[in-house]
Amino acid sequence: MNRRLRKALVVTTAITAGLLMTACQNEDVDDNASAASSSSSSPAASAKGAEAVASGTGKGVSGSFKNGKVTHLAPGKYIVSVPGRTDQAFFVSEDTEIWGAGGICGDAEGQSATECTEAELEAAAKKGAVSADVEMKDGAAVSVTEQPAGEQPGSAEQSGSAEGVAEGKGVNGTWFGNVSYLAPGKYTVSDIKGVEQAFFVSEDTEIWGAGDICGDAEGQSATECTEAELERAARKGVGAEVTLSNGIATRIVEDA
Repeated sequence: MNRRLRKALVVTTAITAGLLMTACQNEDVDDNASAASSSSSSPAASAKGAEAVASGTGKGVSGSFKNGKVTHLAPGKYIVSVPGRTDQAFFVSEDTEIWGAGGICGDAEGQSATECTEAELEAAAKKGAVSADVEMKDGAAVSVTEQPAGEQPGSAEQSGSAEGVAEGKGVNGTWFGNVSYLAPGKYTVSDIKGVEQAFFVSEDTEIWGAGDICGDAEGQSATECTEAELERAARKGVGAEVTLSNGIATRIVEDA
C-alpha cells in the first residue's frame, strides 16, 4: 500500500511540474509577442521608421546646381560636383527630365537639347563626369540638363557671347514668334519667316505665362513665371513676344 501511495505521489508531482513548465513557456511566448507588437506599433518606433524613409527623400536637398559635373554612384543615384560647393548626391526617378547635347544622348551639333533616358545618363556618367545643370527637389533630380560643349564654363564660345552682351553689342527690339531652348540661360525666337534670333535671360527678365509657360489658359490675366518654367516650355516650343535689350530679354510674354 505504501509503495502504491509513493508511486501515485511521484506521478502527480511530475504531471504538476509539466503543467507549470508549459504554462511558463506559454507566458514567455505571449510576453515576447506582446513586446514585439508593442515595439512595432509604438509611436516612437513608427516615427523612427518614418524618419528613416524620409531621410532618403523628404529631407533631401532642393535647389539648382549649375555648371556641375555629374558622376554615377549607384543604380539610380548620382553625384553632382560644383566648384566652391560640397558634392551633392541625388536620385533620379521616372519623372526626372534628362536632356542631352551629345554626351548623354543627342547631337553635339544640334540646335536644341534631346530628351534622354536614365539608362543613357547612367552609361555616360559611368564613362566620365558629364557637364550638366541639375535641378533638385527633396534630394531627387527634377531635371538634368547637359551643357553643350560650346556653352561649358571657360569655353571660347561662351566667353565671347557673354562679353558681347556685357559690352552692349547685343540685339535690341521686339520679336513675335516661337521661343525655343538653346542652352542653359539661352534661347532663340523665330519669326514668321523662320529667321531665328538668339538671346539670353537674366534674373531681371520678366516672364509672363498664359497656360503653357505657367498660369491658367482660362485666366483673365497673365501669370508671372520662373525661368525654369520657361525652359521646360521652350524645350517643346512656345509662342511669345520677346523684347530684347543688348541681346538680353527684358520681357517675355506668352501668346494668349
